[in-house]
Amino acid sequence: MGPSGSGKSTLMNMIGCLDTPTNGTYEFEGELVHEMDDNQLASIRNRKIGFVFQTFNLLPKATALRNVEVPLIYANISRVDRLEQAKESLTAVGLGDRMHHKPNELSGGQRQRVAIARALVNNPSIMLADEPTGNLDHDSAEQVFNLLAELVKKTGVAALIATHNPELAEKMDRVLRLENGILVPD
Repeated sequence: MGPSGSGKSTLMNMIGCLDTPTNGTYEFEGELVHEMDDNQLASIRNRKIGFVFQTFNLLPKATALRNVEVPLIYANISRVDRLEQAKESLTAVGLGDRMHHKPNELSGGQRQRVAIARALVNNPSIMLADEPTGNLDHDSAEQVFNLLAELVKKTGVAALIATHNPELAEKMDRVLRLENGILVPD
């Protein structure tokens, strides 16, 4: 948590291997991130890190199934296995009956659940969720958050969630606060 401009998204981007720190070092699973080339970074992002964004970042002309399938395509998973894994992931978020719908045919909460299914389809070790409930109404936000909490417990994925919502933050195992790019001690 932290006010706008405190560095939440920047921190998430660094942890997600999208940005590199201006100083210091970042090790991901024992490897120095700043020494990795673009292909190595892309591979880590695809295999080890699941991303959930406030704006969903879904392909507008693709079905929910195809949106969830995309990371598996980049991971060179066979078509048969991709479809099975994508269907399982959508079913796990309660959208087994909506997998052939495009994003504009889904509610905001359903779109975010598609994004969560996509983030978890490769069984990442870390899920980064940057304001995942920021574009949702109160009830949808609570449903999405509860789903995230349930999936984290079920899958064992480590989740880092940036939020402005104190109600949701109170439900977290731990709350870290950022101010001006600096982590404030508990």
